[in-house]
Amino acid sequence: MNVQPEDIAKSALSKDDSAYRERLAQLHVAPLWDVLKGLVPTEPRPKAKPHTWQWSLMRPRLIESGAVVSAEQAERRVLMLGNPALEGLPYATDTIYAGLQLILPGEVARAHRHTQSALRFVLEGEGGYTAVDGIRTEMLRGDFIVTPPWTWHDHGNDGNDPVMWLDGLDLPLVSFLRAGFREDYEASNQFPRNGNADQVFDRFANALLPLEHRHSGQTSPIFNYPYTRTREVLERLACHSDIDACHGVHVRYANPLTGGWAMPTIAASMRLIPKGHTTDFFQSVDGTVLVGMEGELSVEIEGAGHFVIGPNDVFSVPGWSRWRMKAGSGCDAILFAYSDRPVYEKLGLYRENRG
Repeated sequence: MNVQPEDIAKSALSKDDSAYRERLAQLHVAPLWDVLKGLVPTEPRPKAKPHTWQWSLMRPRLIESGAVVSAEQAERRVLMLGNPALEGLPYATDTIYAGLQLILPGEVARAHRHTQSALRFVLEGEGGYTAVDGIRTEMLRGDFIVTPPWTWHDHGNDGNDPVMWLDGLDLPLVSFLRAGFREDYEASNQFPRNGNADQVFDRFANALLPLEHRHSGQTSPIFNYPYTRTREVLERLACHSDIDACHGVHVRYANPLTGGWAMPTIAASMRLIPKGHTTDFFQSVDGTVLVGMEGELSVEIEGAGHFVIGPNDVFSVPGWSRWRMKAGSGCDAILFAYSDRPVYEKLGLYRENRG
């Protein structure tokens, strides 16, 4: 008897397939046709939702953590920012980690290293410092600081007031790949000092590079991009260049040796939106974390509403959201942004829509 494929399909539609599915389950096999449109959707479907962590609410809880646990006990006194739609995962978006860290006067957060790349964006306080492989840099508000993967790093506070900053890591990616390693520095709390960040900045950040330098790794040799210099650049560009329709006056932190992103897995940038200006809508596959620096900004996410971002507020923009920004009428708005765009670019998966 010659059975045709269409006859098999018609027969299958009329029968209870529970026994068949049970036989599949015993073999740890499942039918693709049940989930095909979910596994291969017509467009990205992030689980994260837009969310604001307001500094006015977060700062008291961060200060309070200083009385709850010491820097020595905690190793890193951090409040992780968990997106409310991600079922308890400590991620700000589907693919990006964010946390708020506190270090009190006289404290040292001991040296360790890990395979995750990390950034620091300083929010408040003076007298704080971080050191990467023994090279120390001061931490001032608005500074963007890079910690390359598998480098020894420690933090401290020589000042009289608390110092607080935002940590951004590629933790979700490294965890998904099961590539996480870490190691504590056992000799002391601090890795031996062997220079300061100003020496590194002078060596690489003036469009003049040392002739004989050989830099290994994909991360920028500069690890502190001071806000004072970034602010000056934004001001000059606002006066002398076109404003990007979607991003306003927009500068990205770059590796001076390659021209690429400063970090291999994280794209970091700073934006100035002129007062009263509204950008065009923008959409991209990478989830983005925004941090208010100056002024007030309204973010409109299509289908989700309007969200206000003030200084030091942290806001998550899920991937493939269609969104735009508007600065308040009082002054220009400046914000820091980071995402994992370099990963999408390297894998040929990056896509965006404008307007």
